[in-house]
Amino acid sequence: MLAGAMPVMAQVPTTSPLQNATSQAAQAIPLDRVVAIVGDVIITQSGLQERVIEKRQGGITPPSDSAGLAKFLRGIVNELIDEELLLQKAKELKVEVPESDVKATVDKQYAAVRKNFNSETEFRNELAKAGYGSPDEYKRFISDQIKRNETITRTIRKLKEDGKISQANVTDADIADAYQRAKGTLPKREAAVAWRQIIVAPKPSAANKEIARQKAESLLAQIKSGADFELLAKRESMDPGSKENGGDLGWNRRGRMLPEFDRWMFALPPGQLSPVVETAYGYHIIRVDRVNPAEVKARHILISPKIDSADVARAKLEADSIAAALKLGQSFDSLAKKHNDFRAGEETTLLTPIPRANLPEAYQQGFSGKVAKDITVFPIPGNANVPTKYVVAQIAAVEEGGDMTLQEVKEKFRQRLAEEGGVRRLLDSLRKGTYVTIREDALAVTNAPPSPPATAP
Repeated sequence: MLAGAMPVMAQVPTTSPLQNATSQAAQAIPLDRVVAIVGDVIITQSGLQERVIEKRQGGITPPSDSAGLAKFLRGIVNELIDEELLLQKAKELKVEVPESDVKATVDKQYAAVRKNFNSETEFRNELAKAGYGSPDEYKRFISDQIKRNETITRTIRKLKEDGKISQANVTDADIADAYQRAKGTLPKREAAVAWRQIIVAPKPSAANKEIARQKAESLLAQIKSGADFELLAKRESMDPGSKENGGDLGWNRRGRMLPEFDRWMFALPPGQLSPVVETAYGYHIIRVDRVNPAEVKARHILISPKIDSADVARAKLEADSIAAALKLGQSFDSLAKKHNDFRAGEETTLLTPIPRANLPEAYQQGFSGKVAKDITVFPIPGNANVPTKYVVAQIAAVEEGGDMTLQEVKEKFRQRLAEEGGVRRLLDSLRKGTYVTIREDALAVTNAPPSPPATAP
């Protein structure tokens, strides 16, 4: 069955030359026989066994019973026939793949094999055992396989663009059948959670705010008296992102900074100082260096009020009171408007499920064991100036991990089957116009080769 471009396409081995299908087939078949003919091209037993080995490398084990093995081999032969039909169509359409288009992929796969060997001598010895005269010969083998696959992909793409491949009709029964066959190989659904939150930040005491403000005023007076702005920023600023660069914030457009900061930054002419400006982060002294029509290059010095353990404790009490209010049915939006740390840009609504594995560690722990409609409070790390914040989270939905359901994949399956059906109709049409025969006698005496040896160290 065709999927995407063509799932029947040969996959280039990327592990070790020891697993090379050509050498394995050559060892297994002392006298090659024809198993199929497509136009003027023959498909041999060694080519068939080469593909069997590739499937083994992809994790597919051929059936052990004779009837099952015969069906398995016949399916592979039909895959090879389909590919050859498309390659012949590519010649007719003059579809070509330049060497330059595959070089990077060839180099990457070659490097992946080469790194399994400790020395160049060891690598060349294994290549020789696998039937290659030199590394260049092995590279040509990889290149040929990649060009073959890419040629098939481009041919299908061109036929679609030219309207030669139209999507097939797909029924719900077709989708259900495909789902049952593929169920065991589908990616698992990730455990995920969606929630709303109110972020409570510790608020400095009035006394600590006044201490920070007075220090900022003192620094401003020093700068006005001739002190070097950049040196003071390096020594005194509490913004770790700009401190080492003398307070340099680079070029900024409107809306990137907090509103209070933005208003002064875009109001100042170059070289002028702002008064002490208060934001959620503390107290700033701003100097604009350069101005363009839509952006400003500025520096700042930040003095943040000290947050002590008492402030953090008050934030925890505030978060607990918000959680209690939510449980009593008070409006989430009104509580968020009053308590959320909007000034620091904290979001309140995250209703698109997010995989648990992608969440920060604090959120993973905070949501552990929680179900929809639960309300929970937990701390999250802040920064050097605000070491801890508290999350009040209202769980909106919890999705357990596990197998994907038919409903979840239905539309993807419908689209894939419609495309595959269109390609299948094209292939059936090409078969009707091409001499194709399968030599059942040669197929009957073909045995599945043994598993390839383990990857070389």
